[in-house]
Amino acid sequence: MKKRVLQSIETPEGDRCVDIFVLDTGLFGFEIYRRDTEALTGWFATGGYADRTFETENATLKAARRYAPWLSK
Repeated sequence: MKKRVLQSIETPEGDRCVDIFVLDTGLFGFEIYRRDTEALTGWFATGGYADRTFETENATLKAARRYAPWLSK
């Protein structure tokens, strides 16, 4: 399934990120990423949440906040 990222929300430190995306099926999802700025290896998924789907973008963001509490700050 193809996905299109709607939001990419980074921490102020730039070391963590959550992508909110929509699939070509019309369902939504999210994934949590991190990066080590010193290593210069880029972003890598840490959550394993990309297979979970939601009916709305708001429901997706609410679920992402449970696993990435820094989103609420």
